[in-house]
Amino acid sequence: MNHHNLASLGYSALEQIEVWAVSLEQISLRIAIFGCGHAGLVTGICLSSIGHHVVLFDQDTELVRSLEKGRLPIYELHLDKLFQRCRSERALSISQHWEQAASEAEIVFLCITVPQLDNGESDFAALDSAAAQIARAGNIPRLAVLRSTVPVQTGKQLRHVLTAYCPKPDIRISIAANPQFLREGTAVEDFLHPDRILLGTEDAFSEETLREVYRPLLTPGLRCPLHPGGCPSRKFPELILTGVQSAELIKHASNAFLAVKISYANVLADLCERLGADIKEVTKAVGLDQRIGSKFLEAGIGFGGPRLPVHLRSFCHLAEQVGVEAGILRAAEEVNRSRVALLFPKIQNSLWVLRDKRIGLLGLAHKSGTDDVRGSPAIELLMRLSVAGAEVRAFDPQAMAKARAAFPRLVCGLDAYEVAHQAEALILATNWPEFNNIDWKRVHDIMARPVVFDGRNLLLPNEMRALGFEYHSVGRPDC
Repeated sequence: MNHHNLASLGYSALEQIEVWAVSLEQISLRIAIFGCGHAGLVTGICLSSIGHHVVLFDQDTELVRSLEKGRLPIYELHLDKLFQRCRSERALSISQHWEQAASEAEIVFLCITVPQLDNGESDFAALDSAAAQIARAGNIPRLAVLRSTVPVQTGKQLRHVLTAYCPKPDIRISIAANPQFLREGTAVEDFLHPDRILLGTEDAFSEETLREVYRPLLTPGLRCPLHPGGCPSRKFPELILTGVQSAELIKHASNAFLAVKISYANVLADLCERLGADIKEVTKAVGLDQRIGSKFLEAGIGFGGPRLPVHLRSFCHLAEQVGVEAGILRAAEEVNRSRVALLFPKIQNSLWVLRDKRIGLLGLAHKSGTDDVRGSPAIELLMRLSVAGAEVRAFDPQAMAKARAAFPRLVCGLDAYEVAHQAEALILATNWPEFNNIDWKRVHDIMARPVVFDGRNLLLPNEMRALGFEYHSVGRPDC
């Protein structure tokens, strides 16, 4: 039955949900996830939560043991709750053995990180190894899905490897690309309520199989695990069907456009500082143009993390490899790389001497909603301040454990107030909404010198001035 027509056929809301539940029972698929990084864990756990039987596999035995003990290696809103529930319902399992994971699956999602080498080339060693394992499995899966962000034409090479290693020439393993558009911090919400689902396939079997995988998300009446009382009203996700290479390119193009938009906002911020304008006023007006939009048109100390900067460099390299000028992409990369370097002189000019001065750092993660400190502008600031001899104390709602693991000598406070106590400056380096709710009058009274450098433009200059702060931000007049 076509579930899009249930309402028109006279089904009540409750009856639609019951029909959906029956259909969900019928389409439960056996899925293996190869690679338990951020994308793999979110994909696997969420697929399990909508009715599929999922097994997680990773080459890292320590990571697998941690998962078997019920411990996730990452912080992601809602993820741990779904992980525990799916395990208790036996819809999600973890395996240390690749052959078991692959042999029991109808579909394998390859969520393998493809790192970039110093020369700009991609390192496919882990993906190549996973493909060989899948091809040698006792019961060979019929579909291998590229889920990670990979260079265009990776699917072609994957098909070649699977064919070469498959011991049964009469069996054909189909290839598909299903890029993820999951933002750290909102990844579970993004998965269960996507704005689009992109399926890059090369045959009808792959398309139909992936349609079945995502049918619960494409069927009206879904009661997702996050909203048992009913999901908020929102636009229904669009299903986009393309070829494999187009899907690979779409993912890179989306990331690169976001990077260019953020860097463009930062160029505007530099202009605002030179010309006496306010970047918030400028980007608000520009973003109201529906052709442009306001999302990601935000100035600050730049984007970071383990993915977006790497994906941008990889896309630049790919373009140049095939003879396409990557000027606008290289410019965006260079603008982003300079953001912390542009903020640092403001700190030096205000404090004059940094050595032995206590500075509070609010934020360590590369963005709010995650504990990931890899590639974080906040960490770059920490390193620069430490080299200059400053005494840095930091606070982050989620990322302190990982930051201390990477930098054992890092001193952290229990909260923002402990970090601010007797500090000669505070730096807002991560856009945690919690920092908006700090009692800034209290902060003013406990600081040795009330100076704030707002690298994310979280606060209002007039309010900070009224409280008696010396306040510096990005692309706005100083107070």
